[in-house]
Amino acid sequence: MSEPVTDVLRNLLRALGARRVLAYRALSGEPDVSGLSRDFELLAPRARFRPEPRLTLHPWDTATEVSRFGVLQPPQDAPQVPLDTVHAILLPGLAFDQAGVRLGYGGGFYDRLLPAFRGVTIGVIQDALLVPELPRDPHDCPAQWLVTERGAHDTRQGHPG
Repeated sequence: MSEPVTDVLRNLLRALGARRVLAYRALSGEPDVSGLSRDFELLAPRARFRPEPRLTLHPWDTATEVSRFGVLQPPQDAPQVPLDTVHAILLPGLAFDQAGVRLGYGGGFYDRLLPAFRGVTIGVIQDALLVPELPRDPHDCPAQWLVTERGAHDTRQGHPG
């Protein structure tokens, strides 16, 4: 499942001119995007809870400790990378709708990160988990692109053909 998604992502990221990409360490059932590390400078997020919940960004290969969510994350003292140097963010989710609205895992970490981000956002999901419409909250920042094993779709251009 992951290789077709990674191929589509690789082509899209190249077409968009992205070089530095915030990725995610896959949970069970999510497309594994780690194969992109050969072609792009990947960053890994760390969920922090104090003083407020937020994500910090770190070099991909520093993700060596298991988080409370069961995925590899960078340790507390890993060097941080500023958000304004990132070209694209790959968003995991339980589901996405055709407009790029994401059903996340309930922590609100990406909801806090995305409003300050000026690059490209790409939802990464299995095609079977792409639904017609999800409830949308005012704070939601829909993904600009959706990538599945079937291809890439610009959510700002209407429904796929």
